[in-house]
Amino acid sequence: MRRKFVFISSASLIVTFGLAWFLSHNWYVLFAILLILTIMGYQDMMQSKHAIRRNFPLVGRLRYLMEDLRPKLYQYFIESDINGHPFHRVDRSTIYQRSKKTLQTIPFGTQFDVYAEGYEWMCHSIAPKAFDTLNHDPRVMIGNKDCKHPYSASILNVSAMSYGALSAKAVEAMNGGAKIGNFAQNTGEGGISPYHLKQGGDLIWQVGTGYFGCRDEQGNFNPELFAEKAKLPQVKMIELKLSQGAKPGHGGILPAIKNTEEIAAIRHVKPHTKIASPPYHSAFNTPYEMVQFIKKLRDLSDGKPVGFKICIGHKNEFIAICKAMIELDIYPDFITVDGGEGGTGAAPQEFSNYIGAPLLDGLDFVHNILTGLGIRKHIKLIASGKITTGFHIARAIALGADICNSARGMMIAIGCIQSLLCNTNRCPTGITTHDPQLTAGLDVADKKVRLANYHEEVINAFVEILGASGLDEAKNITRSHIYRRISLNEMLTYEEIFPSIKEGSMAEGIIPEKYKLDFAYADIHSWGIPVSANAKY
Repeated sequence: MRRKFVFISSASLIVTFGLAWFLSHNWYVLFAILLILTIMGYQDMMQSKHAIRRNFPLVGRLRYLMEDLRPKLYQYFIESDINGHPFHRVDRSTIYQRSKKTLQTIPFGTQFDVYAEGYEWMCHSIAPKAFDTLNHDPRVMIGNKDCKHPYSASILNVSAMSYGALSAKAVEAMNGGAKIGNFAQNTGEGGISPYHLKQGGDLIWQVGTGYFGCRDEQGNFNPELFAEKAKLPQVKMIELKLSQGAKPGHGGILPAIKNTEEIAAIRHVKPHTKIASPPYHSAFNTPYEMVQFIKKLRDLSDGKPVGFKICIGHKNEFIAICKAMIELDIYPDFITVDGGEGGTGAAPQEFSNYIGAPLLDGLDFVHNILTGLGIRKHIKLIASGKITTGFHIARAIALGADICNSARGMMIAIGCIQSLLCNTNRCPTGITTHDPQLTAGLDVADKKVRLANYHEEVINAFVEILGASGLDEAKNITRSHIYRRISLNEMLTYEEIFPSIKEGSMAEGIIPEKYKLDFAYADIHSWGIPVSANAKY
């Protein structure tokens, strides 16, 4: 579009000037108008704050005009479940305001229907804590008894997004923002690219089923390559991806046309060939072997924190992993619980909509099992799934999370307008495309500051909520602090909806009725449900 604008504007000026010179001076009026518009277009191309204006000079201004004209009420992006009940709200305008550090207050009260089923709120105290007296940078130390290099993590970090899914500039902007704001960026399963390293931000290296960046020619795990990359100073933690919320139980294909020389070098695959990312791991076959593999990764990384990412499916499989941990006395340093509501540009519709437990249910389950078995003390929990606000952080912590990851919030902060073209290579903001004409609009120097601003403002909002509730530390948030409207005249706390489990109770044999079959079918030496049990399950 930039090249087209230069060509069309130049041609138009030449033609109108020629007409004015040879035919009539009246044409000078049109020439003057076109000259003004051309100057405005070149200003758009030269500025760095708005990718849409930079990529679509002059025409891109219409988007911002429409934003100013539409009522603020409709700036809320409301998503509903299959029954039409609102379960999550993403306020794009709030994310933009926080990334730009502009005015964030709103007039005329809440813009949600507080009497609608699903509305949630947090209790406040008549004796709140003053914001200035609270810790404005709450952090959590990740690393258990076997970890040599614990990592002090921010309570909000960049969720897993690979180079390939994101453009080079988007990856670099996010890493630069992480460096400024002292938080971490998850690499996604596509491997560690030069753009993850260029700005010097902290990394969580995700290792998926394709073992990209640490595989041999047959696609099997390569311990030497893993050890080499795991010891990079920017890599602070390693995350083994078992499944992701957007498409749990589903692999992926990197088409040959997208497998460029650069991508191939990063992923340690042959260029210009179709590369499969299988739905399962080849490095282990059972829960028992998986826990042993966690130890192997920790040893190869010289003791850095190692954990795994999971979207809850068959509950007996997670319980089997926990039983294997206890038998081997080997525990991951963290577990990332991903929700089925997570997004990607590479998921089939049915997988996005119907496969995998939502975040709140998965988080409740994982925290309960770890607590009931008496092993929660060894493991930190990371929540991932449409977390964009301070309240979302508080809600996740109430259910057991220690820290949170955000993907869409971070994308919106660097300019994503949710044009839903992520899987087409035509992203107009240059975030999820590799088209050089579109990535040219994304200015890393500007966007990394916006990302850091957004992170800071969300943390501040969380700390303010914490203080308003009369609390001084995140760990003191309980399930009783969060309310949810069930109907017009019924409200329940999260403690009532998601009852807590007594520490160590399951280890003592006190298994809640709803988990008894899951425990019965949990086998540390196999995945899935026994065939003979399927009829009962």
